[in-house]
Amino acid sequence: MTDYLASLTTEGSNPVTQMIDESSTEEILTLLNQEDAKVPEAVAAEIPAIARAVEALYQSLSSGGRMFYIGAGTSGRLGVLDASECPPTFGVDPLLVQGHIAGGDQALRVAVEGCEDDGVAGRALIDELGITSRDTVVGISASGTAAYVIEALKHASELGAATIAVVNNKQTQLEQVCDICIAPVVGPEAIAGSTRMKAGTAQKLVLNMLTTSTMVKLGKTYNNLMVDLKASNKKLYNRSLRIITAATGVEEAEAARYLQEASMDCKLAIMMIKSKLGRNEAAAALEECKGNLKQAIRICTKAI
Repeated sequence: MTDYLASLTTEGSNPVTQMIDESSTEEILTLLNQEDAKVPEAVAAEIPAIARAVEALYQSLSSGGRMFYIGAGTSGRLGVLDASECPPTFGVDPLLVQGHIAGGDQALRVAVEGCEDDGVAGRALIDELGITSRDTVVGISASGTAAYVIEALKHASELGAATIAVVNNKQTQLEQVCDICIAPVVGPEAIAGSTRMKAGTAQKLVLNMLTTSTMVKLGKTYNNLMVDLKASNKKLYNRSLRIITAATGVEEAEAARYLQEASMDCKLAIMMIKSKLGRNEAAAALEECKGNLKQAIRICTKAI
């Protein structure tokens, strides 16, 4: 294992930043920025694999399944972060997209060393979550060696779930146990082995792409507007008004009136305005189209 770890790109020493400890503050920042600039290109190279992953996630979620992120350390924290953003962004049930980290919630704030090596705990997590063949499990590990993640994906696969790996090296151990592997290789870190840096940035970009693309395909947006939100605070209320006016062209006062009638449901308010239907009829039309606002509007306006 020692030789294997030493061969990983993420564990190498970066010749460009070799003398970073003798650099000025601006030089340090420039070096870090130059290394970070390599990340988008590495992610772009993985778009075909990301597309396959999104298709798998779409099939899973549109068929009543769920999405799970499982990781350790920085990778686990990024998964939990992305999952936690889905309910406020796309109005989905918190159980639809879940993030889990080796060591449990305490590991979100404090490093819990050794947990990533506990493969038994990874398998136990899959049982605790009640993973089925309808679900998709995404394992995240920069090195692709975390036993917790590897065994979790193995067990999920045994139960018939689709499995996706997000790693930062090619031909990793994690790649051997998943259906789809996404591997943006960003090269050695500015600080050798600190995979919270470029590797973590690449992972964050990939996770954003996975959930955002899947939610767009599920009809959680209207054009590029985040319509599936509830105006539960002042910021979201004002955002809802802006979205309604952008989607319908009505004045803010009229948008506010419809939003009130729709019980602070932005999507329903837009549906009412665009279709000229009452609240109940508009809600029924949306339900008939599984929440796809554009589809519901097209059907209703065509029938008028």
